[in-house]
Amino acid sequence: MKKLRVLLVDDEIMIREGFKKLFDWEAHDCEVAGEAADGMEALAKIDALCPDIVIMDINIPIMSGLKVIQLSRIKHPRIAYVIVSGYDDFSYCQQALRLQITDYILKPVNYEEFGTCIDNLKISLFEQRVADQTESEELEERAITGITRYLQEHLAEEVSLSILAEQFHLNPQYISQLFKNEIGVGFLTYLTSIRMEKAKKLLISTPLSVAEIAEQSGYGDYRVFTKVFKKSEGITPSQYRRDFLNTPQSIG
Repeated sequence: MKKLRVLLVDDEIMIREGFKKLFDWEAHDCEVAGEAADGMEALAKIDALCPDIVIMDINIPIMSGLKVIQLSRIKHPRIAYVIVSGYDDFSYCQQALRLQITDYILKPVNYEEFGTCIDNLKISLFEQRVADQTESEELEERAITGITRYLQEHLAEEVSLSILAEQFHLNPQYISQLFKNEIGVGFLTYLTSIRMEKAKKLLISTPLSVAEIAEQSGYGDYRVFTKVFKKSEGITPSQYRRDFLNTPQSIG
């Protein structure tokens, strides 16, 4: 997989330098292609560089980060945006939701959590590429596409590289390398990510217990599930459900 190009947008040079020096972009198959300090410069850099990812502050000079995203979406609908802001305000989150922001991270940045965000974003970009493929391009389905589809359809079951190797008649090491080459993350990172996404959907859309959701998400032991969920999301499954139910859902 080619390195993803990243644009950093923040009016504080120390924040931009922190991202460049304190986060291991190389380890996440990314490179910082450019940076901008205000809204107009950000729009120009987006047009010039066509980055895969834009890390965007909201409160920047000349034009707000949210306005930059709204305008750039017209010409560059495939760019992924991650907001990094000091504003823990629901109205900003509402606007971010409408603009289909990938993630909303609060300052000061926890770079371990940011790494998880980048890995999840790479998975989303891969799935977007798969969805964009036409039937003519899929006359002979690529192995990684079949494998990821299989995982989505068998999340509640035991899944391992050995099981996938037997199912697809491939070497486990080859499958492991496919994930790194095609998606940019390891097999377990990908599997955990899609299991967490399924769990979150079940938590907010069904009355199932945490134990039942754990089982449907592929975890036989709900205690293990809770531990993995908290590491991924920062809160327990029960707290995630409570927070969602207690948050106003209207974004009109």
